[in-house]
Amino acid sequence: MNPGYPPYPQQQIPQPGQYSQYPTTTSQPGVATSTPYTTQAGFGGGYPPQAGGYPPQPGYPPQPGYPPQQTYPPQQQSPYPPQTGYPPAPGSAYPPAPGSAYPPAPGSAYPPAPSYPPAGGPGYAPQYGYPPQSVPASYPSQQPAAGNLYPTQPMQAGPTASYPAPGSDPAKQSFAHQSYTSPAHGVQPGHPSSKVERPTPSVFPASPFNPQTDAEILRKAMKGIGTDEKAIINVLTKRSNQQRLEIANCFKGMYGKDLIDNLKSELTGKFEDLIVALMTPLPEYLATEIRYAIEGIGTKEKTLVEILCTASNAEINAIKAAYQKVYGNCLEEDLRGDTSGNFKRLLISLVQGRRSENYAVDEAAAVRDAQLLMNAGVLTIGTDESTFNAILCSRSYPQLRRIFMEYQRMAGKPLEHSIKSEFSGDIEDGLLAIIQSVEDKAGFFAERIRDAIAGAGTKDRQLIRVVVSRCEIDMQDIKRAYQQRYGKSVEQAISDDTSGDYKKALVALVSGGY
Repeated sequence: MNPGYPPYPQQQIPQPGQYSQYPTTTSQPGVATSTPYTTQAGFGGGYPPQAGGYPPQPGYPPQPGYPPQQTYPPQQQSPYPPQTGYPPAPGSAYPPAPGSAYPPAPGSAYPPAPSYPPAGGPGYAPQYGYPPQSVPASYPSQQPAAGNLYPTQPMQAGPTASYPAPGSDPAKQSFAHQSYTSPAHGVQPGHPSSKVERPTPSVFPASPFNPQTDAEILRKAMKGIGTDEKAIINVLTKRSNQQRLEIANCFKGMYGKDLIDNLKSELTGKFEDLIVALMTPLPEYLATEIRYAIEGIGTKEKTLVEILCTASNAEINAIKAAYQKVYGNCLEEDLRGDTSGNFKRLLISLVQGRRSENYAVDEAAAVRDAQLLMNAGVLTIGTDESTFNAILCSRSYPQLRRIFMEYQRMAGKPLEHSIKSEFSGDIEDGLLAIIQSVEDKAGFFAERIRDAIAGAGTKDRQLIRVVVSRCEIDMQDIKRAYQQRYGKSVEQAISDDTSGDYKKALVALVSGGY
């Protein structure tokens, strides 16, 4: 008999073929339970007598063919030994079994759960497919389905599409978003989506800002005989569009007069046009410029190209809402009635506001699209304009950059060259504007300023539109592009071509520091 495990006092050791009628303690130390044996096989959880007549040993497993002891298993603790530093599972002094949601401690024998993205594995970041940190991970892929040049997923607003604000009136707001592309983080240097473009405006919201004080200054500047144009310039060129609208509301509440009407009665000429443009909500102002371009005899296609071919989804949607509110007409229908051919189809595609805003770059899709553009242009007799229209109007800016790179690699020349040889007139201007907006938007608007002031006379309406619409977005970038291209500052170019208070206000808008 094992001296460490004596039987109960006065216990009769069962003989082979018999069951003990005495209770035994559980086989798990520290658990204060007992399980009586039964006298009939098949009931209860008792062990049958062991060979040699000894009672069961603690922790001894059941013999094959016999029912298990009631208290073995289950156990109250995990069967795994504790690891140093390993967090215990709830209610247990032992660590969780493999597959548990608890992470391993440093030095633990258990392997860590797979991480995302996989650390150091093949294809690890820089990874083109990862969305930028500022883009929600729930964005659907915007790549088109096979055989379809347009994205199949509905466009989703990204970080650059914060305008208009939920519940706001798009016709009475200023563009308060970043109109340039912010590509994916962690991409390789030199990749088309590695270029992070952060537009730098020349006009910033004033801080501190008191609309009541500004309204009083403007009232004093226009009251009585004469007008203090300097005070008007100092206030209105150093406030954001949204702040100017607040000043107008405050002015009406304080004096019962419309500020824009007062300004019109005091100012004249191009200076008046500039100040009224500053006081108009930007979407509404651009909607009036589009209306001017399409109404009456003839169409000013370059104005339509400048506004619509460079606008983001958010800007286009805001302009459409403002146009509907001001004129009671659908912008798309008015464009359809005033343009024709491929140029009309290009504009109709753009005003849908369905450009992909998924900043991840799909290199395989870029190669396919570049091949489609070649097949639609240089590799065929004639030109399939619809392919150019579909790709250039629906792909995201980072994706288009990659497509342009692939096209140049495959064709041996930039896409711009192919468009100039395949297209002409307004459709050529529109497609080239999209490409330049993708590659160098500041350069595009620098050219528009140059076009407005070069030669005899000044295209004042065009100059005012570019300065007013870009001073709160990227005027500092436009100034740098202008200096690089033409060896002259924008301020100097404007000063040489304009005069008076009109010149002073324009220069104030483009020369603001940051």
